[in-house]
Amino acid sequence: MTDLRAPIAPAFTEQSLPPWRRAVLKVGSSLLAADGGGLSPRHALGLAQFVSTHVGAGREVVIVSSGAVAAGRAILPRAAEQGAAMAARQALAALGQAQLMALWQRFFERPVAQVLLTHDDLRNRRRYLNARATLNELLRLGALPVVNENDTVSVDELKLGDNDNLAAIVAALVDADALFIATDIDGLYSADPRQNPNAEPINEVTELDAGVLAMAGGSGASGMGTGGMRTKLEAAAKAGAAGIETYLFNGRSGEVLRALGHDRLRGTRLHPARTRIAARKYWLRHAPVEPGAILVDAGAARALAEKGASLLPGGVTQAQGEFRRGDMVEIRTPGEGGEQAIARGVSQYSAQDIRRLAGRHSRDIESILGYNYGENIVHRDDLVLLTA
Repeated sequence: MTDLRAPIAPAFTEQSLPPWRRAVLKVGSSLLAADGGGLSPRHALGLAQFVSTHVGAGREVVIVSSGAVAAGRAILPRAAEQGAAMAARQALAALGQAQLMALWQRFFERPVAQVLLTHDDLRNRRRYLNARATLNELLRLGALPVVNENDTVSVDELKLGDNDNLAAIVAALVDADALFIATDIDGLYSADPRQNPNAEPINEVTELDAGVLAMAGGSGASGMGTGGMRTKLEAAAKAGAAGIETYLFNGRSGEVLRALGHDRLRGTRLHPARTRIAARKYWLRHAPVEPGAILVDAGAARALAEKGASLLPGGVTQAQGEFRRGDMVEIRTPGEGGEQAIARGVSQYSAQDIRRLAGRHSRDIESILGYNYGENIVHRDDLVLLTA
């Protein structure tokens, strides 16, 4: 006799996820918007439980959340018709940010921290470093960062951008191992399943080529979001270039979310183009360097080459040029034929600051400069050797 209560087999094959330490979870407007306007906790609760499960297990999660405009639309509905003037949409985003943060805070005992970014913040190296330092410190303190675009001032981003790609950039920013994208369908299909009943689920993508991109359909069923499946694949490509895996799944399914809490995915797994370490080292090796250099003594050169150490002020002898904090610069040491470039990396301090710190102890940085960006001149994660 057939058991009518037996669950229907999922369209996507359940698969185990590789271990991860830090992840970014992107949540779109279609999962947070209420049918009558404003925000709804209906799907947010399951997503928050997924976060709490992994944070409780000692992992770290950054949420990239849409929904501010939808929240503002409920406060001033008459100013919120689709296609409203950009200034009106910016005002709605400003009104809705507080509502969005209140929605997330209600689910967590730990503090929730709002971080508003624009793409300009992430293109500019100095602002990029400041954003990374802030997010890392929030995670260290045990807070839950909730990131959103600063739509109140970002005209182009609000009109043309999407939080899928922002989530990929944030994942690279915080050196995440995984990017989880919660959507309103089960994952990537060979065609739009809402229009083609013969669409086949794609459980795994090993290479994001033109054929895979051609499978992408339009926006989610709710029409609330700014990005469809194609933007999610573009985000996966950005994350993959940094060595980060991406997982697409249905954020409306409690069963799917409970499985994710046990590192079991029912959705689409998109593999990165290369390992995270290889991607990072490739960028460090090939990114343009600024004129000038940091000169180090023989002891510091050996520590960099043989121990994989960070560069500390005590090993620095001089700074050449006028580079700024966040610039990519060469690290050189005296050799038989003159100065030899032994490494390159992202400087945490300007050339002017380094000249004042050369040869001093890290504990003296704040007393010398009046501020402190950390004990390292160049952190080992931001450094690549040029010699064997």
